[in-house]
Amino acid sequence: MRVSSQGVTVVALLADPDAPTEIAQRMARILPARLADKWGQGRRFDVVVVSEPFTAGTEDPPTLMRRIMDRGRAESWDIVVALTDLPLHSHGRKLVVDLSHEHGLALLSLPPLGGLRLQTRARRAVEEAVLSLAGPRAPGAEGPLQTEQLLGPFVSRFAPVRPGQVGAEETADLRYVVSGPRGYLRVLVGIVRANRPWRLVPGLSKALAAALATGAVATVNSTIWMLAESLSAPRLVIATIGSVALMIGWLIVDAQLWHRSAEVSREARQRARLYNASTVMTVGIGVLVCYVGLIVINLVWALFIVNGHVFASTTGTPLHAAEYWTLSWFVASVATVGGALGSGLESDEAIRAAAYSKREQERRHMLQDGHGD
Repeated sequence: MRVSSQGVTVVALLADPDAPTEIAQRMARILPARLADKWGQGRRFDVVVVSEPFTAGTEDPPTLMRRIMDRGRAESWDIVVALTDLPLHSHGRKLVVDLSHEHGLALLSLPPLGGLRLQTRARRAVEEAVLSLAGPRAPGAEGPLQTEQLLGPFVSRFAPVRPGQVGAEETADLRYVVSGPRGYLRVLVGIVRANRPWRLVPGLSKALAAALATGAVATVNSTIWMLAESLSAPRLVIATIGSVALMIGWLIVDAQLWHRSAEVSREARQRARLYNASTVMTVGIGVLVCYVGLIVINLVWALFIVNGHVFASTTGTPLHAAEYWTLSWFVASVATVGGALGSGLESDEAIRAAAYSKREQERRHMLQDGHGD
């Protein structure tokens, strides 16, 4: 196995900033003990976390593997496992992990691990990658690591993982990829998870201010009361869908979030579809969170400000719980439209910062600069 001069295997977790670094730091607390237990014979593992943007300027796995190799040679590391939240592609497939047993390197893309239990899946993947790269284990521990065993952390009935094609000139000697609709869905959910769509809510302060102001005014408007009482549940649902779709479309168009590939290859088109689908899902989840928040805020505001006698005399309907709910629901749709107009006051950079992870922002900046040249 790979052992430093002190008899300890030094494992470096080279992580992109933001979410990958957070994941690496959390797993580093328990990884040494888990690796030692799995290896047996009292072997020690030291784990260090290094946060740096090793994916800056490229998404090409062979290039990234060379960067990782050069970085590892500059330090006293025995094994380097690199983590990124960017979706990587190889020969038209979504890359899960690249391994180089000769150089003790691993490149792990987090999106193919999905959006649920990401910390646990990433830790298991790193453990098996390290044990594979460390060399044959001592007899009596858990037996030598088989190639199939490395698939364990990735395989489920929702994400088929298979060996991928490795070029003769590449640093990697083993590659796993996902393919097919289920693999695509897993990667898509993983990208959305990396973008953290819930951050869209506090990131759009001007849009939220416009939505709250619109909702506050609409709640005390007698015309809105009458409209809310006249609308059936299906029409309220249509109003919800329309206002949310308008907000999503406006944010994507106004901030130029839609990805247009200058390349005409099939792989480039696949990447563009993946990125655009993740954009719609990320913005959509964020807008839905805002919508639910508006319903709650409008309901509290209506309970405080709307007078039952005035409401009944205006609409001819007593003000009960159902009327409060219907009014808050309809006002949320009206307020969302107002928020869409208010989002025009946000800078494109603010919207991108709210919608994308740090690495995804840098990737899109790089693409824009490349198209502008």
